[in-house]
Amino acid sequence: MTPRVRMIGLAVLLLVLIALPFIKLTIPGLFGGSLDAPGTLNLLGLCFVFGALALTYDLVFGYVGLLSFGHALYFATGVYVTALALTRWHWSLPAALALTAVVSLVLPLVLGAVCLRMRDIPFAMVTLAFAQAGSILVMQNPFGLTGGEEGVALGGDTLPSFLVGVANTRNVYWVALVLLLVVYAIAWRAVNSPPGRVWQAIRENERRVGVLGLNPYLYKLGAFVLSAFLASATGVVYLLLQGGANPEVTTSGFTLALLVMVVLGGIGTLWGAVLGGIVYEYLDFRLVALANTPSVQSLPGVLKVPLTQPLFLLGVLFIVLVLFVPGGLGGLLRRRSAG
Repeated sequence: MTPRVRMIGLAVLLLVLIALPFIKLTIPGLFGGSLDAPGTLNLLGLCFVFGALALTYDLVFGYVGLLSFGHALYFATGVYVTALALTRWHWSLPAALALTAVVSLVLPLVLGAVCLRMRDIPFAMVTLAFAQAGSILVMQNPFGLTGGEEGVALGGDTLPSFLVGVANTRNVYWVALVLLLVVYAIAWRAVNSPPGRVWQAIRENERRVGVLGLNPYLYKLGAFVLSAFLASATGVVYLLLQGGANPEVTTSGFTLALLVMVVLGGIGTLWGAVLGGIVYEYLDFRLVALANTPSVQSLPGVLKVPLTQPLFLLGVLFIVLVLFVPGGLGGLLRRRSAG
């Protein structure tokens, strides 16, 4: 496939995605309703958010080689700081976003400065410790702010009217689509810049980068902060789509899901990470719906039990791809395109 054909295909796909809320078409088995239905648009919006989030994780894992188990903390920062500013302190949306932006820069800068003093497994364990501390803090519900296990729900009066209600789902869908495009553009520019090339050199041989007179620590810290800041931005849009914050996004298991998304799509490939995040979120949602259908419930126990466990099916898919599809879905599509 030539670059010109690829660009035309991407442009057509983008136009279709933009116009999707006006397309009254039902694809049996793919979605629960027509393409313009609020439920379909909400699901696609979540897919865009997780595609962008997987991309932010791929920046540090795939391009710098940092195995972080605490990336969920920065996603949760975007979710909870915005939710608290809107619901507890009754700030306007622009003020809440400004506060979230400041916290999303300062927090990873401080924590990254500490975590990056270590490497490999110690680094992964320290990031996990910070993430666990954040999760415990949310669950403890300090001063009644975070809501504990119940989370924080956004009221109808906390957001601009064009972002509230089922009728305005299309607007939040477009916000999620813009988020994905902006995060991709920033990530592409970053990895193709001189610092981005240093990131990839650090991934291959950090000591050699130091011998060349560069400071790997500062470059890794820059990647860490950029990745965390973009992850927080995806958390804000997730909050708009979900209508509230829930403690699930603070757990270490959430970060492990991001790792699966990146491996599923292809490590060190921007669009592969996006594809992995979209496919994972879509399957996670649709497999739950599949498990509750009468046709599955009526199957013999030997088939019914695994088919009613979405995580089991996702795990099997992950194992199959790792064993038989090197490079993930992105690598598979690239080889087919080249062939």
